[in-house]
Amino acid sequence: MCESLSLKHLCTYCQKTFLNPKLYKRHLEDGTLIYSFYKYSEIKDLLHTKHTDIGFHIYKILAQNSFKKFMQEFYPGEKYVSIAIDDNVTSGYSHTAILNKELKSHYIKPLYSILRAKNCLSYSGKSKKFRLSNPRNFHIKPFKEKEIILVDDIVTTGSTLLEAVRSLKPYGKEVIFCLTLCDVSNQ
Repeated sequence: MCESLSLKHLCTYCQKTFLNPKLYKRHLEDGTLIYSFYKYSEIKDLLHTKHTDIGFHIYKILAQNSFKKFMQEFYPGEKYVSIAIDDNVTSGYSHTAILNKELKSHYIKPLYSILRAKNCLSYSGKSKKFRLSNPRNFHIKPFKEKEIILVDDIVTTGSTLLEAVRSLKPYGKEVIFCLTLCDVSNQ
């Protein structure tokens, strides 16, 4: 960000200065709580690296500065699993799986390859009308745990998270809350 010489993809100074997360809250239409850590405008350029070679490293830094810090302060007293939205491997890695991995703790067990979209259209820059008329049609791989934390990188309209919550309910699963890096509505 500062373009100074550094052995890290983002120097320590820039991480402390520009990637200091705040906790934002929002609710889906059904009342499910979403926690986000950044305003979209603050990390937009970093998010756009997700389909590049450097994206793996950038997402890992973002996850460590937000999700990992959140987990260090999160003491629910109960154990949950976390599931990433559509953690398909593209560009050599899955950006949502990177976020999910940082939640691993005594209380949270990340699960992988559980919630996959059958519809692989890109929602980037699309309207809510487009998103609603082209649902993800999630396929859910069976798992035993009942209480879930959903993980995604960006929440825009909330339609993807809401569809995921609704897709899990018939299986007796309860989404406790959702975690995203950023919320586009927090501008």
